[in-house]
Amino acid sequence: MPKLKLPTAADLRSRIDEITAETVTDALVQHHRSKDDIMKTATFAGRDLLASEQRQYKEHMQEISKLEVLHDEVKIDRSQIIMTGDNPKDAPQFMQRVAPFDGSDALALRPQVVRDKALAALEYRHKDLNLPTPAMDKVDKLVRSNLTNHTQCDGSLIARRILLTENDDYRSAFMRVTTDPKAILTENESRALRAFEEFRAMSGGTDSAGGFGVPVFIDPSIIMTAQGSPNDILDIAQLVTITTDSWKGVSSAGVSWSFDTEGAEVSDDSPTLAQPEVPVHTARGFVPFSIEIGMDYPGFADELATMLREGYMELVSQKTTLGTGVNEPTGIVTALDANAAVEVLPTTDGAFVAADLYKLWDALPIKYRNRGDRVAWMSSTDVQNEVRNFGTTMGSNFTVDLTDEAIPRLFGRRYFLNDWMADFTSSVGAANLLIVGDWKNFLVAQRAGMSVELVPHMLGAAGRPTGQRGLFAWARIGSGSVNDLGFRILQNQ
Repeated sequence: MPKLKLPTAADLRSRIDEITAETVTDALVQHHRSKDDIMKTATFAGRDLLASEQRQYKEHMQEISKLEVLHDEVKIDRSQIIMTGDNPKDAPQFMQRVAPFDGSDALALRPQVVRDKALAALEYRHKDLNLPTPAMDKVDKLVRSNLTNHTQCDGSLIARRILLTENDDYRSAFMRVTTDPKAILTENESRALRAFEEFRAMSGGTDSAGGFGVPVFIDPSIIMTAQGSPNDILDIAQLVTITTDSWKGVSSAGVSWSFDTEGAEVSDDSPTLAQPEVPVHTARGFVPFSIEIGMDYPGFADELATMLREGYMELVSQKTTLGTGVNEPTGIVTALDANAAVEVLPTTDGAFVAADLYKLWDALPIKYRNRGDRVAWMSSTDVQNEVRNFGTTMGSNFTVDLTDEAIPRLFGRRYFLNDWMADFTSSVGAANLLIVGDWKNFLVAQRAGMSVELVPHMLGAAGRPTGQRGLFAWARIGSGSVNDLGFRILQNQ
């Protein structure tokens, strides 16, 4: 057997006193990558492994097994040692390393064990996938959640989904079945797909309706954050991930207090409770592609996933702003436009002047104005340009000059741009120009888990195949205001 160029177990074992567990983990990642690259090359070429590729694949698998054994033997660094007073000699106690993908049945494991393994998988995969820190932090928080600290998200379900979709067999099978309707799978790949099907059936809800689950660490319905998104609403709104069909909460304008006469019965100061609900709706995406591209373009499955993800983010940006709430999320503009109590009219219809900013800010109750960075402004670029022109010299209405990209703050609060909002037209007519408020009163609820399915043949107008296939994806998301009074919106009439 020819010697591999990558670090081998024998190489590392020869300097056992110098290496750490992280050194062995890095070697494991390199061999996993190389093994996966071999399979990807054959898959996208639409052929079986060549004899030389089979030999290389086997070599990598053998080295992975040896490195996993070495990992358990290697000296553990200080970050994995606990000193405890229970030991009379204060000897170091070694933490047992959790192996995320050790062949255990993810459906049969206890919730805490599943969470531990999922967190280990996050650590194992993040270097390979180059996951950004905000996405890692979000997944970590979701996995640790339970129905006690997060009544509408069971982190063990997300943890099981990680173990079922992030193992090498499932990821390899996923790339095959999303580009080839008759993909020939290995026994392990077929078993991985069946395990996910069983998990989805057990989970219930409409998510059990077919398709292949997108591996969690590339699934925008789970790792979606404001970073890299065209939607600043995700950065300032209350963003929650749920494993139910809708988010349900309780809100109140507050508890009233009173002074009463000595010895008199206390007045009825009970609050009025509202029970806002934000249902999730199904968003769909479709990308057609020719059979030739699917065969000739290595990495095409990854490119398709990127296209679907970007399209999904753009749709979410639009609907969290302007969605009607009918078979789609309720946008912030739609929600506030339906409540006359939060609408503020400009000084003169058809005109927009600096006095309108002061009027809008003053109309927002001080208890919402004083909530720090939870409070923010939002408008289209065109409306912000009008604001920039309110002061052309260093006076009270001056904001920035042309050297600045945008207005960072108004009245000490951040200012975000959203070009789904209306432009200023200098004419009379209904237009929602500018929003300010405590954005934690606007909620975006994501149902965890995006699914995709290959459409094997596209048909033309005459009902005959066109030589194209398609990738159909769906995910569920909702949004809505849970307390309109936490906002004010400037509305031209």
